[in-house]
Amino acid sequence: MTRRGFLAASAAALGLGPVLGPAQANAAERFEITRSEAQWRAMLSDLEYRVMREEGTERAFTSPLNDEKRAGTFLCRGCDLPLYASDTKFDSGTGWPSFYQALPRAIATKPDRKLFVTRTECHCRRCGSHLGHIFDDGPAPTGKRHCINGVSLRFRPA
Repeated sequence: MTRRGFLAASAAALGLGPVLGPAQANAAERFEITRSEAQWRAMLSDLEYRVMREEGTERAFTSPLNDEKRAGTFLCRGCDLPLYASDTKFDSGTGWPSFYQALPRAIATKPDRKLFVTRTECHCRRCGSHLGHIFDDGPAPTGKRHCINGVSLRFRPA
């Protein structure tokens, strides 16, 4: 049994039902770019699929994009939508690429209650791919930390 399956079964036993169930919210939303599960699986690695389509998380300090310092733009791996400018990236020390602000109209958010606390999940507004979470412990000027899975991104140098 997977960790997600165990948590979902535990939640069901406690009467919490879909609070910890597999991510299905994206399926109910309409996105400009849609693909079948088979199409997503064909274009993504197993890890990319688990993170982007099942709202998983990559291990900290494993993404080369965490150390990317060149000028450029971070794009959605699922649809190439520009998401973050390199000048909003900062070293949060968490092991994931972190940004204090997304590009205008690049991401959408929703509540994530999978860990018994409500977090703010962010995803690509065009294809729905899971990116990561937004926290209130970032630097000025926004005070936000967009903690993003590197496997959800591609980098285009300036």
